[in-house]
Amino acid sequence: MFETAVTWLVGVLWSTPMLFLVLGVGIWFTIRLGVPQLRRIPEMLRYLVGGGDSTRGVSSFQAFAMALGGRVGVGNIAGVATAINAGGPGALFWMWITATIGAAIAVVESSLAQAYKEEINGEYRGGPAYYIERGLGWRWLAVAYAIAASLAFAVTGPSIQSFNIATSAQAGLGIDPVVSGVVVAALFCAVIFGGLKRIGTVCGLVVPFMAAAYILIGLVIVALNAPAIPGMITHIFAAAFGADAAFGGMLGAAIMWGVRRAVYSSEVGIGSGAQASAAAEVSHPVKQGLAQGFSVYVDTLFVCTMTGLMILVTDSYNVVGADGVTLIAEYAPGLEAGPAYTQAAIDAVFPGFGSVFIAIAMFFFAFTTLLSFGFYADTNIAYLMRGRRGERAVVTVVQLVLAGSIVLGAFRSSELAWAIADVGVGLFAWINLIALVLLSPKAITIYADYERQRRAGLDPVFDPDALGLRGALVWREVAARRTTAPTDADPGR
Repeated sequence: MFETAVTWLVGVLWSTPMLFLVLGVGIWFTIRLGVPQLRRIPEMLRYLVGGGDSTRGVSSFQAFAMALGGRVGVGNIAGVATAINAGGPGALFWMWITATIGAAIAVVESSLAQAYKEEINGEYRGGPAYYIERGLGWRWLAVAYAIAASLAFAVTGPSIQSFNIATSAQAGLGIDPVVSGVVVAALFCAVIFGGLKRIGTVCGLVVPFMAAAYILIGLVIVALNAPAIPGMITHIFAAAFGADAAFGGMLGAAIMWGVRRAVYSSEVGIGSGAQASAAAEVSHPVKQGLAQGFSVYVDTLFVCTMTGLMILVTDSYNVVGADGVTLIAEYAPGLEAGPAYTQAAIDAVFPGFGSVFIAIAMFFFAFTTLLSFGFYADTNIAYLMRGRRGERAVVTVVQLVLAGSIVLGAFRSSELAWAIADVGVGLFAWINLIALVLLSPKAITIYADYERQRRAGLDPVFDPDALGLRGALVWREVAARRTTAPTDADPGR
């Protein structure tokens, strides 16, 4: 009964309108902002290492690493595998399209998060709930987002992360799922209760290392299968447009699964990365927006692509029909969709190494995602409580619930775990995307201000009053601190 209800809800939330909404919003911002995700790539890279730091916020790179930690998770390994399993090789192409278009959404939502951030308990907080209330004045919708996000990050989201850690650890290292769940939950608590600074520090150290190591392994495997690359590329593009004889009837499935898994993996449009962006200390919101736009590329165009190419170039996958049972293609008999595809791909080149490597990679990918989830849950609870009595106690309870979800998630079935995660993401993705459409005039104004200052040869500095943007109250204090105490927060030259 429960599984049936969850499956039905997933179908409603991730139906065709959602796909059109994600791609439509991405195309709209791409056009209106002049393709910032391509034109501004040099600045994206520069702002990753620029930006200031203060007692209230973290550096641009730490905020980038926190958001990337949330983006680079099991979706990059298991999610890509399930997309190929259900949508065929063409799903990978539609993941690329979604990421490229979606990077414009990431720029916008992170810029808005910076513009309308608040200082709560001495730390910067922001994200969709904050810019919906401050920018639109619709507190009821902001509250709805915060509640949906809190539930997703504390209850529905962690299950798929811990399930895949436990599954990979059991297959690769022989570790009992109970042990995996308890150990991961304990490590999570050790970091998350250290506050924003500790989360930023851990993510800043772990995320670059884990992403680089994974991409390197992927490049080696693809290079060692060089003769198969041309055929694989042809296969991807042919399947993406229904021109491949084997997958001719799967065009709709390829698009649906490509968009769904790209959104789940990169988190474009759901507003989670924007919450990390709000914690950064910068001189103009668009600086952090551009930095976060690049994190979508790292997540999908780099990490997800490596997973897909490894699987496809070694034929370590199967493809099922719309009923989820009938095999349309069977290249790896007996393999279940998920981490097993990637493990088999690595084993095809380095026998016996795949299971161990994926178990380790899965731990780091999923663990940093869980840390980001903890921060996001904290951010939304802080919005709902807004300094009310007992706020810290409520936050502590929510973090403990998240830790409990980590333990329990290790025992859920793969299908149910993904379905529950899809429900959580779908709920607040709808709210955030609609809010972004309504806030687009203000987002365009903020970005135009950045462009104007850049054309004038200036280092952009944000003045919301000059733009007629009410609600960006923190920036008055930022301007005052920049004048009186520049050493406390070098805001990002």
